Parts: sequence; structure tokens; C-alpha cells
Amino acid sequence: MKVNFQALGCRLNEAELERWSSEFIQKGHQITTDSKDADLIIFNSCSVTAEADRKSRNQINKIHKSNPDSKLVVTGCYASLQAEQVKRQIGVDLVIPNTQKEELVSQVQNSFDIADILHEQKIQSSIFTRGRHRAFIKVQDGCRYRCTFCIVTVARGEERSQSIKSIINEINQHHEHGVQEVVITGVHVGGYGSDIGSNLYQLLNEILDKTTIPRVRLASVEPWDLPDNFFDLFKDQRLMPHMHLPLQSGADSVLRRMARRCKTGEFAGLIEKARSAIPDFNITTDIIVGFPGETEKEWAESLRFVEQTGFGHIHIFSYSARAGTKASRLPGQLPKEIKKQRNHEMHYLANQLKIQALDTMLGKSVDVLWENATDSEENIWTGYSPQYFKVTSLHDGSTKPEISSVKVTSIDRDHKSLIAMSCPPDTL
Repeated sequence: MKVNFQALGCRLNEAELERWSSEFIQKGHQITTDSKDADLIIFNSCSVTAEADRKSRNQINKIHKSNPDSKLVVTGCYASLQAEQVKRQIGVDLVIPNTQKEELVSQVQNSFDIADILHEQKIQSSIFTRGRHRAFIKVQDGCRYRCTFCIVTVARGEERSQSIKSIINEINQHHEHGVQEVVITGVHVGGYGSDIGSNLYQLLNEILDKTTIPRVRLASVEPWDLPDNFFDLFKDQRLMPHMHLPLQSGADSVLRRMARRCKTGEFAGLIEKARSAIPDFNITTDIIVGFPGETEKEWAESLRFVEQTGFGHIHIFSYSARAGTKASRLPGQLPKEIKKQRNHEMHYLANQLKIQALDTMLGKSVDVLWENATDSEENIWTGYSPQYFKVTSLHDGSTKPEISSVKVTSIDRDHKSLIAMSCPPDTL
């Protein structure tokens, strides 16, 4: 049986696809990146915004039209929050809520009477099979906090952590299959271990001690979860100097309405601590524009704080009311025109800040995990630096490099990535 996986939204959705891919491979089935060639398609949906809901609905329709003969399984946050609506969509054969994701493969096999294919085979990494180059490691699910705008905590439920032993085993298996970088992800990564008597610091310390994978990267972590000694971990250079710390707003009064637990002063102190401890540390963030009641004064405060803080990249969301959240009932819901204008202003600022961040890398040597050949004839490759900046370079060797050191010489004309000198023939 040929299985195709698709996802919208967060890295956690990708981490789940990778785990299911591995399970299907171990049971003797094939993974295909071509949905038209698949016997079974599994779609991990998203519901973080109203726009994500729309995209999830459209993707379901698109999948069915591209291959109406395949079985279609829909899971994820949209499928959990709008289960009955998803079940009624043409082409959907099975809906599996987030609460049953751990048993997804067995549920699919039982529902469609799919047997294991028992024969000797070489188990290959599902990461490369799906055309990816870094493995997303799901260390926990759910969140105990209730930010007023967030529907994901409703869709994902209470916090549930994976054991440190199982996480280390998963990372070591990926490394044995050739994966060079893992990304630690979850709904509330900083809350890891709250249910099993552990914490994120302990987890990372164990990963660095009991694995030899060259690169470990953190996905989104709430800034209030980090202990005072957290950045000591980055003395081990296998832990990448990049973190995504969601700010959401640069105005304290808006942060209070959002029920965020970290205000701008604390956030600024955390950023200063990170940049003082680790050279070229890259901070990326999330910003919501047009939150209910956001005044012109608050908006100006937010822009000013974002500008003075500086970020390597900003994910920008126009606020959309989500039924079931406290923010949807707050007074002062802003019109689309204001949200659109503020979104445009924040995007302009974000682009300027990204150029500044890229400028700081000029003339420096960076180790790059190479991923894709943009021009196979000339051996031009793209990959990512430890700071998670995209890098383009000419590789002198006849085979694909893995991780190698290059010198940054310029920024591309679109100001989206770094350009580096030719890779040395010997990769690290």
C-alpha cells in the first residue's frame, strides 16, 4: 500500500506525520510524496486561525479531487474542533481527533482492513522518504495555560509528555538513518515534564549527553518557561543558537488582555541574556496585530518595542475571533481594514529587521546543513546555518554535502537568504 502524508500548520503536525510514516514503513508499506499515486492519504489539519480553517477545508477538497479513489483520513486540530463538518465533506473516509492520534496507524488499519506486509526489508528514514532533512521530535502535547486568543489548547487538551528515554531512542534512530538535525517540538515545549516530574532543561541536558546527533534545535518555546540557567545549555554547540520566542504584542496592556505571562520588560531581559551568552543568537517571534481593543497608542507601542528588540524573522497574524475563546467575547473587535493596515506595517518592519539580522552575518564563517540543489548542473545548494538563516552556495564536490563550513559574502537580492563562498571539498 502506498501512503501519502500532508499537513498544514505547526511543526508538531509535521512531527506527527514523521512518526506515522515510520510506523507505516515498519509495517511494510510505502511512503509516496505524490498524492495522485497514493492508496491512502492522511491529512493533519490546522485550526490556529479562521484562515487555517479555510485552508484545511480547501485542502481536503483538493486532495479528494486529485485522487478520488484513495482513502482519505483527516486528523488534527480542525478535524477535532469541527469533526461533524469534516465528516460531511466529500471524500473523507475517516476522522481521527487529536485525542486518538497515538493510535492513528492501528485505527486506520482496522477501519480499512489493512494488514501488515511481513517481509524482510531495510527500514529507511521516513524523513528522507518524505523529502525532508531535519526530524521533528514531538516531546509533548497539550497546554495548561489559556491565552485568551488560543483555540489550540482546546483542540489539543491537557499536557502529556513523552518519556526522556523514548525521546532519546527516537533521536538515536533518526541519527542512525542519516538525519543530522532534530527539532524539539510540542504544543507547550517549555511545559515539558509537568506531568512526569521533569522539565525542558533536564530533557535537553539528557539529549546532549546521550545522543551524538550533530544538531539539536528548539521549536517555539514560551518565554516565561525558561529558568535563569537555561542558556548555559548552549555552551554545547550542538544546541543551535536560535529560538522562536512568541511575543504576540509589544504593548503590556494588550499582553494583559491576552493573558500572556511575560510582559515586555521581562522579554527584553531574556533576549539580552541570550544575546550576551551566545554569539549571533537569532531570535524569531510571533506577533498578533489587531487584537480586540488595540488602540493607536498600543499599536505604536508594539511597533516601537518590536523595532528596538530586533528579530531575525516574525510570523505575523491578523487577529481572528475563534469561537470558544475568551478573546472572541472581548469588546472592541477591530474592523478588517485596520487589521489589514497594521499587518502591512508590521510586515514592512519585519522585512527591515530581517535585513539587519542578515547583515550581521556578512564576512562570518558558518556551518550549514545542506538540503536542496537549486541548480543540479552547477551544484548550487541551499541549506540552513545554526542561526536558521537560509544559505546558498556552490558546492565543489561531486556528491551532496551534509554539514560544511562556508564564508558568508553577501545577501541575495530579495533579502531572504545569505550567499556564501564555495563549500570546501571536505565536509565536517
